[in-house]
Amino acid sequence: MEIIGLIVAGAIIGLLGKLVAPGDKDNIPIWLTILCGIGGVLIGYAIYSAFGGDGSSGVDWVRWAVAIATAAVLVVIASTVTGRSNNRTRI
Repeated sequence: MEIIGLIVAGAIIGLLGKLVAPGDKDNIPIWLTILCGIGGVLIGYAIYSAFGGDGSSGVDWVRWAVAIATAAVLVVIASTVTGRSNNRTRI
C-alpha cells in the first residue's frame, strides 16, 4: 500500500512542483513530471529528516512544503536537461 501511496503522492507533488517551477515548464512529458514528484517526495523527506524534522501529529505541512520545493527543483532540472525544444529548423 505504501508504493501506491507514494505513486499517488508523487504524481500530485510532481504536478504541484510543475506548477510552482519558474519559466517554461510544459516542455517535459507527464511521466517525467510524475517521476520528479516521486523523487521530490523521497529526497524532500530525506532533507527534512536531515535537518531535524521529526514530524508532527496530523499533517506535517513543512515536510510537504519541502517535498513540493524539491519536486519543483527536479522539474526545472528535467526541463533543462531533457525538455523538448520549441524551435523548429526550417529548410
